[in-house]
Amino acid sequence: MKLRIALRELHRSERKLARELSAISARHVTEHEIRHVALDIRRWSLDHIADLADASRRYGLKLRPEPRTDALGAALQERLSARLGRRPEPALLLLADLRRLHRVAAGVSLDWELLAQGAQAAQDLELVDLCQRCHPQTLRQLRWANGMLKTLSPQALVS
Repeated sequence: MKLRIALRELHRSERKLARELSAISARHVTEHEIRHVALDIRRWSLDHIADLADASRRYGLKLRPEPRTDALGAALQERLSARLGRRPEPALLLLADLRRLHRVAAGVSLDWELLAQGAQAAQDLELVDLCQRCHPQTLRQLRWANGMLKTLSPQALVS
């Protein structure tokens, strides 16, 4: 069944979104709102990854219930971020990171839409329910990235 492909791709996309949120948090430790909110909303992606791994078993897939972590890389990014402080270059890097995050979250949102449509066509009510529970959280991640871009871009681009 082709739903397996959609499940695998969404799982991969959610893992990438979780990594992007971790990276932003680690790279921008001096931006406290960015750091803490990114870690908070990363939790949703971690939950989605576990839920997708669980749901995929019914389709014969064995997906990881948690993403791989790069603790050493995160620690190095945090140290570098703390040393750079609030110079103008980190503001531009933050915009670039938020743009990348926005694109990844938009892709994850689209993947949830596709899976939901396929689950409806297959009449898999459990999978439809999973999509209805998780997709709104992805939309909130997307809106957060968009809101941060709108808030931070004027000062970063003009100063």
